[in-house]
Amino acid sequence: MTERETERTGAQPENNHNHHGNGEHRRALKERFRGPVLLRRKQIPTDEGTTDQRLLESDGSTEWLHQDPWRVHRITSEFVAGFETLAEVGPAVAVFGSARTKPDTPEYAAAVEVGRLLAKAGYAVITGGGPGAMEAGNRGAVEGDGLSVGLGIELPFEQGINDYVDLGLNFRYFFVRKTMFVKYARGFIVLPGGFGTLDELFEALTLVQTQKVTSFPIVLFGSDYWSGLLSWLRTSVVGGGKASLADLDLLHVTDSPQEAVELIRAASPVKQKPSRISQ
Repeated sequence: MTERETERTGAQPENNHNHHGNGEHRRALKERFRGPVLLRRKQIPTDEGTTDQRLLESDGSTEWLHQDPWRVHRITSEFVAGFETLAEVGPAVAVFGSARTKPDTPEYAAAVEVGRLLAKAGYAVITGGGPGAMEAGNRGAVEGDGLSVGLGIELPFEQGINDYVDLGLNFRYFFVRKTMFVKYARGFIVLPGGFGTLDELFEALTLVQTQKVTSFPIVLFGSDYWSGLLSWLRTSVVGGGKASLADLDLLHVTDSPQEAVELIRAASPVKQKPSRISQ
């Protein structure tokens, strides 16, 4: 519908009585249409002007940049950029883990090896693009001569895209970024991490459990780290009747980078190598 903005005053009735017989005069009703939206009484702005006036003013307020209708366009543009950039990546696996993982730790070395083995097996490696375990996964992909992808997020702290990312995107909105992980990865390998890692883990677990996605293996790397969470899920969540025991079978636990990759390959074998994206 073409946007229009008009204002009119309602007509007076032909007689002095309304149909309810209460003898009251019907007042003239002021109303304004803004496209499909009807405004009456106090909803009519007193100094807003017309849509065309606001469009043609060059020195007006920029507050509209921060309002929800404009955010819809930003959100749409992020989806479009993500879809266009990642559509030709080919088979890929997402590797998650803490941004605080230090380079001189066994966890970092394990993430490098996971990334390297995934690349050698023909998968692109997608991470959150930040430091720590994410950097290690990207580094392994580079060392394995594979495609290294980083999907960053705008935060008030951290982090930027790490130097081992070959193809990077930075998002404003978490939910757009999450969609890209699930849409373009064939599975998740989850290393020890904090709230962000847990968020991605349970998002994927919920989508698999509700069959929104299928054939999507979720591998937890580091049995010591994850044992407490798994015990709580088993005793409190399943034991309390909030989930079924079969739901826990959706999670695979290993301490071996080789086994982690084999679990992915068994569920989602590679038929073609990741693409070298041409921009």
